Amino acid sequence: MSIEHLGLKEINGSLVVLDNVSGASFEEMVQIRLETGEKRTGRIIEIQGSRVVVQVFEGPSSLSLKNTRTRFSGNPMRLPLSLEMLGRTFNGAGEPIDGCGSIYPQKYADINGRPINPVSRVYPRNYIRTGISSIDAMTTLIRGQKLPIFSSSGLCHNKLAAQIVRQAQITESENSNFAIVFAAMGVINDVAEYFRKQFEQSGALERTIMFMNLSGDPVIERIITPRCALTAAEYLAYEHGMHILVILTDMTSYAEALRELSSSRNEIPGRKGYPGYLYSDLASLYERAGIIKGSSGSVTQIPILTMPGGDMTHPIPDLTGYITEGQIVLDPDLDRKGLYPPVAVLPSLSRLMKDGIGEGFTRKDHATVANQLFASCAKVVDARALATVIGEEELSSSDKKYIEFGRYFEKYFLSQQEDEERQTEDTLNLSWDLLSLLPREDLDRIDDDMLDEYYDPKKTEKFNKGVLKNKDR
Repeated sequence: MSIEHLGLKEINGSLVVLDNVSGASFEEMVQIRLETGEKRTGRIIEIQGSRVVVQVFEGPSSLSLKNTRTRFSGNPMRLPLSLEMLGRTFNGAGEPIDGCGSIYPQKYADINGRPINPVSRVYPRNYIRTGISSIDAMTTLIRGQKLPIFSSSGLCHNKLAAQIVRQAQITESENSNFAIVFAAMGVINDVAEYFRKQFEQSGALERTIMFMNLSGDPVIERIITPRCALTAAEYLAYEHGMHILVILTDMTSYAEALRELSSSRNEIPGRKGYPGYLYSDLASLYERAGIIKGSSGSVTQIPILTMPGGDMTHPIPDLTGYITEGQIVLDPDLDRKGLYPPVAVLPSLSRLMKDGIGEGFTRKDHATVANQLFASCAKVVDARALATVIGEEELSSSDKKYIEFGRYFEKYFLSQQEDEERQTEDTLNLSWDLLSLLPREDLDRIDDDMLDEYYDPKKTEKFNKGVLKNKDR
């Protein structure tokens, strides 16, 4: 039986305290009714004996210590789920904001999800093509993987996220069963409108579920947003056998909301003021990606975060890197050169790509080409460093070749138009064109049989003749 409590013990910002409460549960939803009749929503975030602390979503304005009535629901927050969610836009708490009315739920699910038994996990294989060469060739996204994008303030991560949503595809036979769940946290109105227009104009909105939490929305809603998104993704993947790509932006806004909530609860802070449980909290989100035995669907995650000050050792990217299976790093120096997307290939990594590429997945030469591109890019860095000391004219012929390779690599491989979608075959062919700029004996990561089949110095003529001029930056 539901009991209504009259009055509050304490109001501290958006937190309210009630005494003499029995039978309450952590994260239980609460309905708060003001003396004016207005209703608000809250969630229990702390229990101390018979005292409970409730976070009020809409804030503390007009709350009264004497006349506020509080009713406990007995349930955690649950999200209504249906296939009708595809093509719809919701706020951070899962309420429709696109003017199309409520959905007719087929079920309700706890937004916190359920722990996945590690024994039930299936090792991720098969790749997702993004149409972006630097990702598809060198940091391939695998179905069921969690692969974050590390960016910095002012870089083009929003543009990159929108392009991935527009272009992401799996194999042709399964692509009709592929969908996107997009969650934005703490974005300004202009950014939210940018995403809406991009998805509508490209037609991607039909296969996308959007959860939008704006910068002016309640902080507690920002903490709920990724959980609502992942609950919708799990429903489509594990109950309808769909392959779902979840894009979460910006995880830094999420972590800052968590720090603000922790501070309001007077918790002892950890590194840089973030709560000590930041690692386990992030893990509770990231580990909801994967493939479960007995289900034909999958959940793949691309969390996007802006590194404060561009510092990769900051707690948010640092802890994210421990949990996830690699990272895609955006470089401010490449961005200043006008390159898009400014992916720094050397610090970027996809730990699962080795088992999702090659013959039967992409092309037999994919793995060796990727290894050789990494090795060659490392030598480009060494050659450029030496050139800053002694001058490019004093370099050896081999180092000059690597300087030339690096220049063409950035101009033709890394750089793409915002609406340019490259097939994997085209990306790998372009890789061979670039590697053919280098002496054959320098390609020590590729065996002779593969070199005989693909290596051709005559391919380099197209760079000098301007065949790729339309892609020149």
